[in-house]
Amino acid sequence: MLLAVLQGASELFPVSSLGHTVLIPALLHWPVDRSAPNFLAFVVALHLGTALALLVFYRRDWSRIARSWLASVARGRLSDDADEKLAWLLIAGTVPVAILGAFFERPVRALFGSTALVAGFLVLNGLVMFAGERLRRNEGAGRPARPLPSLSWFDGAKVGFAQAAALLPGISRSGASIVAGLLLGLTHDDAARYSFLLATPVIGAAALFELPQLFAPAARTVLLEATLGGILAGATAYASVAFLTRYFHSNDLRPFGWYCLAFGITALALVSMKVIS
Repeated sequence: MLLAVLQGASELFPVSSLGHTVLIPALLHWPVDRSAPNFLAFVVALHLGTALALLVFYRRDWSRIARSWLASVARGRLSDDADEKLAWLLIAGTVPVAILGAFFERPVRALFGSTALVAGFLVLNGLVMFAGERLRRNEGAGRPARPLPSLSWFDGAKVGFAQAAALLPGISRSGASIVAGLLLGLTHDDAARYSFLLATPVIGAAALFELPQLFAPAARTVLLEATLGGILAGATAYASVAFLTRYFHSNDLRPFGWYCLAFGITALALVSMKVIS
């Protein structure tokens, strides 16, 4: 249940929920087999709760987006409607991570057993956020920010490829996609909104893909925990997105970058001293 609250709170914060789900049990010396098949399934069940929370939080947006998308399909051509453009941008951003996830799901699963590797990726995650903020300030100086519907399909795919980096535990999906949005000229507000809207199909699809593993004989022992955990993760994720949508009105990614650096370096030091493994 603690992992569920942790995952729900950290999934949308750009600090890598997967990295925390690996490192926290190691730090607390919990008897968790992070490379076991049912561990990833349990984590994905928590992600399903997060995806449902996002769907509820953005329910009005998704209602408009779905109606506009269906209208464009029925019409057979695109219009100037902003919600229609956003619908297709979300598809463009989802396809890359779906393809890469299908190809690399098995090798990525093996990385969950390496605490040192996860801590290293967490440090890298912090550096990426610092680099993204610096590049945005240097390249965007004196330029007006772009509105989200002005992105091209190729731009949407770029954000999709960026968030695919979160297949690596320790790299934040929201952090990578927000940085990509910033480098394309979006404001922090719009980059975060696009990232959180993209999270719903990406996390939901991953959850549906992995969820059947919870019903396998080897995973039945965690089915109840996964169900309760999904509910808790959803509740904390809803609170997280409510906070972050206000936070990015006037703040940036740097505080999260400092946190990732501090946590990742501390974890690497503990691994080197054999305090955790």
